[in-house]
Amino acid sequence: MARQAIRFLRRGQVVELSSLPPTRTLLDYLRLEEKSKGTKEGCNEGDCGACTVALGSLEEGRVVYEPVNACILLLGQIDGKELVTVDDLAAGGKLHPVQKAFVDNHASQCGFCTPGFVMSLFTLYHAGAAPTRQQIADHIAGNLCRCTGYRPIIDAAMKACDGRPADQWAAGAAGAARILCSMHDGADVFVGTPESFVARPVSPDALSRLAAEHPDATIVSGATDVGLWITKQLRVLPKIILTGGVSTLHDVTEMPDRVSIGAAATYAAVYYTHLRAHETP
Repeated sequence: MARQAIRFLRRGQVVELSSLPPTRTLLDYLRLEEKSKGTKEGCNEGDCGACTVALGSLEEGRVVYEPVNACILLLGQIDGKELVTVDDLAAGGKLHPVQKAFVDNHASQCGFCTPGFVMSLFTLYHAGAAPTRQQIADHIAGNLCRCTGYRPIIDAAMKACDGRPADQWAAGAAGAARILCSMHDGADVFVGTPESFVARPVSPDALSRLAAEHPDATIVSGATDVGLWITKQLRVLPKIILTGGVSTLHDVTEMPDRVSIGAAATYAAVYYTHLRAHETP
């Protein structure tokens, strides 16, 4: 039986949603339903980074955070992950180390881009190693500052991201990993009705079967195109099939004469773990 709800970890609690519009974006969920207004809507097409949030995934027994654009990410895509936003960072009247570094280095100017930069650097703060200035610049390449404030932003990152995270997420990492592990039940997800649904199969056979039963469905991997169909073209897409749950589609396999890249593998995963080693000097 397919699970009829998506689940994700939020502020230490498992959130379960058994009813959601197929095209609901994560940004709209945060701002309109959860009423968390710190995450901003800028371009609403995945370019400016003002809407950046962090998603935690379980990798080899530990939680790894990555920055994502909430404006074009569909809510169903965060099933099985931990969601962290800028509204969560300050605790007990005390700023998060990344936020504190922004203040100390005057890294916020008009302030609209700041939540996105802070969340991108939150993920770098948890990366486990002190980055170089170039690595910081690469990491925030998806965040735009229209006030040309990049130097103090990079200075703030150099100060905060020292490879020794000491916030509440570092302290609670083992507990978060246990919760995420318990949420991975290996079940297909199907939320909605045969006429309108979000589905997240976990095997190639289930994906193929669902696509054959619903040839009019929109199959979504990263949503970098489909997200804009929703936010800019205002398309009505009643049936969404997400490929993110099919682990084999993320596989990257090196062979003597070629590299086999799964259809859902990210550019970063392919380049940094496989292709960069083969670059010509």
